[in-house]
Amino acid sequence: MRVFTTGASGWIGTALTTELITAGHEVVALARSEASAEKVRSLGASAVRGDMSDHDLILTCAREADAVAHLAFTLDFAEFEETVDNEVELIAKVGDALQGAGKAFIAASGTPILLGRGATEDDVLDPSGPAGARARTAAAVLALSGRGIRSGLVRMPRSVHGAGDRNGLIAVLVGLDRQLGTAAYVGDGANRWPAVHISDAGRLFRLALEQAPAGCVLHAVGEEGVVMRDVAEVIAAKTGLSAAAVDPEQLGVFGALLGGDQPASSAATRRLVGWEPAGPTLLEDLEAGHYTD
Repeated sequence: MRVFTTGASGWIGTALTTELITAGHEVVALARSEASAEKVRSLGASAVRGDMSDHDLILTCAREADAVAHLAFTLDFAEFEETVDNEVELIAKVGDALQGAGKAFIAASGTPILLGRGATEDDVLDPSGPAGARARTAAAVLALSGRGIRSGLVRMPRSVHGAGDRNGLIAVLVGLDRQLGTAAYVGDGANRWPAVHISDAGRLFRLALEQAPAGCVLHAVGEEGVVMRDVAEVIAAKTGLSAAAVDPEQLGVFGALLGGDQPASSAATRRLVGWEPAGPTLLEDLEAGHYTD
């Protein structure tokens, strides 16, 4: 299978590209820079220079591919709405270009944040919440399933962890902890984050491209809810800091996210595509020093 991928040089994109190449698929990757192009080539993929504004190029690559994996997103809060507008417009054009072809178009998204219960694959993203900031994109992707395209979402949890993670939320948390001089949690720290190892996330995305049905919503959740006080205590042990509750305002926009109880299930995903997480847990990766050494 020939797979065209956006975001192939990123954290999850690198894992997916490796998965696809190992499984015998051909990968063509959109690359914004020569550095990104060199990275995907080193993984065994071919590179096409361009970015998310190059609609004609992207549509040509999508037509020439058997499947499309969409992971790219430029997180620029100054131009956030414009970025989402561009993405939604592009997805509509993909619908026109691939209508009736039956090709897979699988995009990355985030698990919902709900109050009082764990999120399931049936739950819809709240556009007003932090995990639903790209809810319009998610809706546009799922709408493609009504146009003869095998579209779907792979929702990622708060932590997609592993060795080499430098920009994920756990890496951000450790950086903030060092600035504060405290391994922080909010309240009693009993709130939970869902998590998945990067290798398991890449494998699920590959399975989605290969076999997931049109309109699917999959959860790349290896652990339904890791207790954040446990996370803080491991960070404390590895850094020499003290674990303690902090005022979430000390953490800026990260405070509400750290204090939210946001477990998520992947039970339906496992039944649908036969995915079983096998990588290390979040606490195991922290204990291994991947975020503190």
